[in-house]
Amino acid sequence: MRLKILFLIFSFVVGGIRAAEKENGPSDAPGFGPQPALPAPEHAFIPTVHIAPAQGWPEGVTPTAAAGFAVGAFATGLDHPRWLYVLPNGDVLVAETNAPPKPDDGKGIKGAAMKFMMKRAGAAVPSANRITLLRDADGDGVAELRTVLLQNLNSPFGLALVGHDLYVAASDAVLRFPYTEGDTQIAAPGVKVMDLPAGTINHHWTKNIIASRDGAHLYVTVGSNSNAAENGLAVETGRAAIHELDVATGRSRIFASGLRNPVGLGWQPQSGALWTAVNERDELGDDLVPDYLTAVHDGAFYGWPYSYFGPHVDERVKPANPAAVTQAVVPDYALGAHTASLGLAFYDGVLFPERYRGGAFVGQHGSWNRKTHSGYKVIFVRFAEGKPTGMPEDILTGFLNDKGEARGRPVGVAVDKNGALLVADDVGNVVWRLARAGTK
Repeated sequence: MRLKILFLIFSFVVGGIRAAEKENGPSDAPGFGPQPALPAPEHAFIPTVHIAPAQGWPEGVTPTAAAGFAVGAFATGLDHPRWLYVLPNGDVLVAETNAPPKPDDGKGIKGAAMKFMMKRAGAAVPSANRITLLRDADGDGVAELRTVLLQNLNSPFGLALVGHDLYVAASDAVLRFPYTEGDTQIAAPGVKVMDLPAGTINHHWTKNIIASRDGAHLYVTVGSNSNAAENGLAVETGRAAIHELDVATGRSRIFASGLRNPVGLGWQPQSGALWTAVNERDELGDDLVPDYLTAVHDGAFYGWPYSYFGPHVDERVKPANPAAVTQAVVPDYALGAHTASLGLAFYDGVLFPERYRGGAFVGQHGSWNRKTHSGYKVIFVRFAEGKPTGMPEDILTGFLNDKGEARGRPVGVAVDKNGALLVADDVGNVVWRLARAGTK
């Protein structure tokens, strides 16, 4: 059995090494924009596994900012920083976190190979299980205060402040903590306000959260418990969905469903609509299925697991559900296949040029199921009249070196109080700060 596992791992690694090593963008790949061209699906007994090995940043090296911008480290030496939240006073919260124990996820030979590759990619480190507060009191673009705001959490991820209540979405529950502006530590225990689907599989463990503008509701993302329902539909109850929680009553409902792994959430400034960044399914070929950015409509179904990008049926899913497929909403904007588009931040600041106002920054963590790397960058999607338009633009690159190794991997993105863009890098263990050149 061990020899079989080693052979499978070897097959995965060799398949990746033989591939071209470069960052892949919309110029040489389908699956981007408002109306993406989708190829026919491909099926293989052994899926492509091609993850950029984690190397970290050499001394003095930073990501590459787009023309007119400059990037620097806001904070370094963090422990797997995944998600960011900016408080009203400008303090920045960082979720230093990773997956909880998942003993039943990824069993068998394929699972063993995947775990080996994830370790190689720097994704298998223990979770610090804390929320760290960073403060840049002198406004020089570098945090001089770092303190642990909350600790001993269960793989925390999403954060939202409503009045004096700080909500944290952990892997299995939404918790509420008391917060007063300027706090650098919270000692009070959290109050559970909502259970979230978890368990011993908990395939997509990250749970994000956003508050409505009036603070009356929270919207919580829950990813699927599989790639394409291979674990059965019974373990998908309440998953692949965005939930709405009524803060006053504690009652919740599924707001939108059929979203394989929704992570980033944001309110589009022009339309006021809720948008999400969604990771789509794998193992259908290099250019399927595109991750996407879409407005989230109350009661809408987005296809998973039965179909993708509207009516495109996934033949792997049994039993089929033609009736559900006819109801599947076509997403608004494709972000490229296997890019792992996680972070989402709409720009409402004034530091950047006017053309960025109302547009979306997306943190693309990077591919594992593609012969040529995709993602491993932060992109910008321009919006006009509340809708995405044109092709995405690279805003922060250089996370891969010329050998195809990962110096870093961008995850969460957020706009700071001064209008700069913050980027959590969970391989480089850095929070980067992108500002307009010549400004702080």
